[in-house]
Amino acid sequence: MTFVFTPAAQIVVPVVGSEAVFPVRRVYCVGQNYADHVAEMGGDGRNPPFFFSKPVDALVPGGGDVAYPPKTENYQHEIELVVAIGVGGRDIPVDKALDHVFGYAVGFDLTRRDLQALAKQKGQPWEMGKGMDQGGPIGAISPVGKCGHPVAGAIWMKVNGDFRQRGDLAQMTWKVPEIIANLSSYIALKPGDLIFTGTPSGVSAVVRGDVLEGGIAGLGELSVRLV
Repeated sequence: MTFVFTPAAQIVVPVVGSEAVFPVRRVYCVGQNYADHVAEMGGDGRNPPFFFSKPVDALVPGGGDVAYPPKTENYQHEIELVVAIGVGGRDIPVDKALDHVFGYAVGFDLTRRDLQALAKQKGQPWEMGKGMDQGGPIGAISPVGKCGHPVAGAIWMKVNGDFRQRGDLAQMTWKVPEIIANLSSYIALKPGDLIFTGTPSGVSAVVRGDVLEGGIAGLGELSVRLV
């Protein structure tokens, strides 16, 4: 087989305690999955989960320096639990969903909030608000055998050393098994898929030079600097 140009490299995420890496296939995100964040975004109630995607090459495994994107004056941070799928399936029952999980990681869903808000007003897709280059920093994946299935525990974000987000995984409206079951009713999940599961309240704007640090109990921490 001959390619017309050199294919892009496979995006991979380190795995805690292993020399092996996790090859990423697709990146899905759950919108507004913490009630307090729904409220700060102007919503209310327990609505069915909805999903959007980030490009795989938006991921920044391990964090570090991350480029501040163009076309925004309101770039915001979101700290999220990320689910790594190891076993695929379609129409996965809730009570079997955790059997499909390889592990969990800390992730940042960086967002051009002004572009997202404009898209919402016009009923347009969110891609330009969510899918920019380097908009998905992610930490190493902790396999289930090491971390279990987190259902509660602190999830937090600091900007330049000051807390901006403080929540608990127990506050998630839709839990991981429900998310997997619901998403797999729309598309077939496959090994290598990642699911960002939503963020607690406290999202706010950041600028070049800011250092973002976030962590989840039992899964470690992730740090980036906007340049």
